[in-house]
Order: sequence, then C-alpha cells, then structure tokens
Amino acid sequence: MSETRIEELETEAEWTAALPILRQLWTDADESFVRSWADEDGYRLFGLLVDGELVGVVGVSIQWVLHHVRHAWVHDFVVDEPRRGQGHGARLLSFVESWAEARDCEYVALAVRAGNEAALDFYEREGMERWGHVLETEL
Repeated sequence: MSETRIEELETEAEWTAALPILRQLWTDADESFVRSWADEDGYRLFGLLVDGELVGVVGVSIQWVLHHVRHAWVHDFVVDEPRRGQGHGARLLSFVESWAEARDCEYVALAVRAGNEAALDFYEREGMERWGHVLETEL
C-alpha cells in the first residue's frame, strides 16, 4: 500500500523538486521567478508525496476582500500529468480546505484559465461553485 502525505515545501531543494510540476501550469516560469513567490503575500507551497515522490503541488495564501472576507486563495494547483485521475487532486483540495478552515477562512477560492474545461469539471466535481469571472489587463 502506498504512503501518501502532504507537507509544506520550505527548503531550496524542495522548491527545486516542485519546479517541473509547477512548469506544467506556468510553462514559462523560470526558477528565480518561482522562488520569489515565497516572499509574496504569505504564499505557502505544499506538496503531495506518494512513497516519497512529489506528485502534486498547491500554492496558497490567506487573502481578505469584501466579497469573500477571509479566504484561502489558491495560486497554483498542479498534479503531475502522468499521475492525474488517481485521486491526488481531490486529496490536495481536501487538504487546502482543512488548512483554510483551521485558519478561520470562510472560503477557498481560485481562478481557472479560460477554456480549461477539465479543471472546471474537476473543481465542480469536488463541490466548488463557479462565481464570477477574473479579468485582467497587462500593465
């Protein structure tokens, strides 16, 4: 039987190990850019390990806004492509919900890239609801 655990990734070596998985979401992210996230807005990076192998990561921080009050914002959520469809995403999302609840958050929120129907379907299967749209402009 496999040993599965989720732990915070804190060391330089752990962040380096997460980089190939993060690049499946952010294909153009270089290592120094990814490392800079650790200094931003209380960003925390957690890894899902199966038998010691990193198979998924989630980056989260606590945010405050009028429409969601105190909530956990999921910045990055990636399961290694060959490991998708095995329940790892559900485990990671459940972890985030528990982590957020323990920190008195009222919601877990995230954004999904336009056209990523597979991600939308996954989050809805896990009980999340679509709420609004995220719009942006480059400065």
